[in-house]
Amino acid sequence: MKNFKSLLTLAVLLAASTASFAASHAGAPMTMPMPDTKKEMPAAGGTMSGAAAMTEGEIRKVDMDNKKLTIKHGDIKNLDMPGMTMVFQVKDPAMLDKVKAGDKVRFKAEKSGGAIVVTDIQPAK
Repeated sequence: MKNFKSLLTLAVLLAASTASFAASHAGAPMTMPMPDTKKEMPAAGGTMSGAAAMTEGEIRKVDMDNKKLTIKHGDIKNLDMPGMTMVFQVKDPAMLDKVKAGDKVRFKAEKSGGAIVVTDIQPAK
């Protein structure tokens, strides 16, 4: 009987601690924490290095008339954006001449005036 009481007490304590843990983490994602990439040290020139800020992607569409690119891309770390396919404005319309649908690229994107704008684009290596 003593073992049963001990087991019952242990079960109640375990259930209480689990409920407490669940309540304290309600709404939190159930994933492993990722390192904070925003804490990267700037390069000697005072800006992030070019390689660290580039995102891999594939051009899906070039819209010359509206000066936009549709890119299927990986995570854009500086914008805390997961990978997806989306339409971007371009900072310089001359960028549109450098790419075509199907090209693998590396690019930089920034928020500008409420839009997300591609500021640099290069062929993927």
